[in-house]
Amino acid sequence: MNHTRQDANGKSLLPASRTGERKIEHVRLCLNEEVAGSGITTGFEQYRFRHNALPELNFDELSLETVFLERKLRTPLLISSMTGGSAATGAINVRLAEAAQRRGWALGVGSVRAAVERSELAASFYVRGQAPDIPVIANIGAVQLSYGFGAEECRRAVEIAGADYLVLHLNGLQEVFQPEGNTGFGSLLAQIEQVCRALEVPVGVKEVGWGIDGDTALRLYNAGAAFIDVAGAGGTSWSQVEKFRSKDPVRRAAAEAFADWGIPTAECISEVRAVSPQGALIGSGGLKHGVDAAKALALGADLAGFGRSLLGPAVDSEEALDAALAQVELELKTAMFGIGAANPAALRGNRRLIRR
Repeated sequence: MNHTRQDANGKSLLPASRTGERKIEHVRLCLNEEVAGSGITTGFEQYRFRHNALPELNFDELSLETVFLERKLRTPLLISSMTGGSAATGAINVRLAEAAQRRGWALGVGSVRAAVERSELAASFYVRGQAPDIPVIANIGAVQLSYGFGAEECRRAVEIAGADYLVLHLNGLQEVFQPEGNTGFGSLLAQIEQVCRALEVPVGVKEVGWGIDGDTALRLYNAGAAFIDVAGAGGTSWSQVEKFRSKDPVRRAAAEAFADWGIPTAECISEVRAVSPQGALIGSGGLKHGVDAAKALALGADLAGFGRSLLGPAVDSEEALDAALAQVELELKTAMFGIGAANPAALRGNRRLIRR
């Protein structure tokens, strides 16, 4: 399938020819290649909601409002960190930001490292102009703390995005298979703690699709992480993405062995919530629809994050993206109505979520 998407004026948001830019390559591969993990699922299919035929609720009075890190949101939903770093991917961020603002979703941007190093790229990450009222999360690879980045560079990333929070992403396997990868993950926890303690904004930690287990989450919370985004397995596998980029036949072949690597998203959420009943928690990784979001929230997440499933609509058109977000909201509200949960707080730990 060829995704040469167009904007409202008939102009594609992605260049028609391959440019070699990593950020554009990543978007193109996520749209056009089979980059999902295989042989592993999110684990949400192992759960179902027991229907409540008499919810004693009026559907129109259901509320999606929630609070995350003392910020009130109109929905418990997040557009996960995806892209930025070029004019084309900056246009995608603008569209995502406008949609998130309209519908009251939180928003993450892709890794801001490129803009910290090259100021001319900063505009592709700045979304505060389009999203003045919603929480925005800036993003830096945690491993960059082993390669010269410190609190000042992290502050700059927050400033570039106009963000409320910073998330440090953990992506060890991706770095192994990425041609430009940085694999210095030794003694990283202490450096993460330094940034968490030094920054004036809340700092969280996320994976990119292989998941964070309970033990790791507890170490991160104890180090000062304000929130964890589990970003579990069952969605995009970045070893698969980098397999398509690699020109090294050994690395391409080796990447295939990790197609089923990771911890299912549902398992991650359950484990992290068990070790930290009150820690701020985002459940992302392969969520397909609002029923998955409802399950993530019922398992203990405060927000449910969507990534690649929104990328195609975002590149398609403003209307397609808005419809995709509206559909997730409708599915989530309907699941809540179907079990008699009046709001996201009533979803958390709801006994009508059972194992199959």
